[in-house]
Amino acid sequence: MKLHFSLPLYAHPGPVASVCLDTSRDVDDPDRAIDMRWRNLRKSLLAHDADEPTVAAIADAVGADREVAGRHGQAIYAAHGSLLLAECLPEPPAHDSALYGMLPDTLALALQHAPDIPYAAVVIHRTHVPGAGGEQELEIDHETGRWPMSRVAPTEGSHRRIPVEGWPEEAERLLAELVDGMDVDGNELVVLAGDPWAVNSLVRPAPSRLHGSFVKLKDAHHRRSEPGRALLEEELGILLDGRLSEHDKHQLDAYLGQRARHREYVEGLPAAVAALQRSQAQALILNQPVQLTRHLWVGTAPTHLALSGEDLSAFGLHYYWEEPTAGAALIRAAVGTHAELIAVPHDELPLEDGVAVLLRYTGA
Repeated sequence: MKLHFSLPLYAHPGPVASVCLDTSRDVDDPDRAIDMRWRNLRKSLLAHDADEPTVAAIADAVGADREVAGRHGQAIYAAHGSLLLAECLPEPPAHDSALYGMLPDTLALALQHAPDIPYAAVVIHRTHVPGAGGEQELEIDHETGRWPMSRVAPTEGSHRRIPVEGWPEEAERLLAELVDGMDVDGNELVVLAGDPWAVNSLVRPAPSRLHGSFVKLKDAHHRRSEPGRALLEEELGILLDGRLSEHDKHQLDAYLGQRARHREYVEGLPAAVAALQRSQAQALILNQPVQLTRHLWVGTAPTHLALSGEDLSAFGLHYYWEEPTAGAALIRAAVGTHAELIAVPHDELPLEDGVAVLLRYTGA
C-alpha cells in the first residue's frame, strides 16, 4: 500500500498536533458526545504546550464528518495554526488520543488505509414505473472505491434509471467502464447485486480473462447505503476484510523469499531501522495488532532514524531526539524513502518485534 495520502503531513516542520477521536453518529446526541471527547483532548494538547491557533485549527475540523452515518472516527493534524489533514476513519480509534510533538502520529491513520484494495460495486434494481401500467425500469447504482477507506469516503458514483428494453445498450456501456477500471485503475474485483437477468447479461460478454474478477451476490434485495457510506458496504466487508491486495500479496511473497535467505537483514526492529536509514526498504511490514514498545531516536530527515542517540551522533548528527512513538518514526521514514506499508495479522505471519522490511536490493 502506498502512503502518498500522508505527504501533506511532512511538507512543513513540526511540532504537529495529532488527534484521533471517535465521531460516530450511532449514539444519542452524537454532537454532545463528540464535544465532550474533544474537550478532554483539547486540555491534553494545551497541557503539552500546543499553541492556541493550532488547537483552534483542530477544533474547526472536529465533527466536520457529520454527514457520515454510523460508527467511524476522525484523524486530524495541524501545525503552526494551520490544518494539515483531516480524514474520516472507517473505524473509531480504540482510544481517543491527542499528541503534540515533532512528528505527526500517523500509524493509526496508515493502518486504517490498509489494505487499500481498489474495487467497483454495482446494484441493478428492477422497479415499476408509477402510473405506467405494467411498465418496468432498471435502476442502476455504480460506485468505485478503495477498501476500507471508501466505507466512509465513497466516490460520488452514478445513478441511472432506464427502461428495461434499453438495458442491452446500457449494459454494453457499463461493461466498458468496468473493464476500463480493471485495466487502467487496477480494480481487483467488481461486486454485483440485484436483478439476476440484468447482472448475468452484464457479465456474460466480459473478456474471459476478467471473469474471475466478477462477484455476483445471491441476495437480490435492493439496498440503500446510509449517508456517507459505501454502496454494498456490508457485503464488501465480508469479501475484503482480512484480505491483502494483489500487489501486497506479491510483495509479501518476495519478502518471504528474502527471509528464507537472510532473515537477520529483513526481520525485527534493528533490521527495519537499518534498511530505512539506507532507503533500502521497498515495503515496511507491520503485524496487527501493532505492539511497538521500544522508543526510537530521530533527526530532522526521514532517514535520521536509529535505535539510540549514540548511533545518530556517530553519523555526525548534532540535533536529534528520542521519539516516544516508534510507529510515527517508522511511518515518516517509509514515506520519506518511498517505501510502502503492508499490514499482516500476527496470527498469520508473526514477526520478530512485529516489524519487517522487503528490501529493494540486497548486499552490503
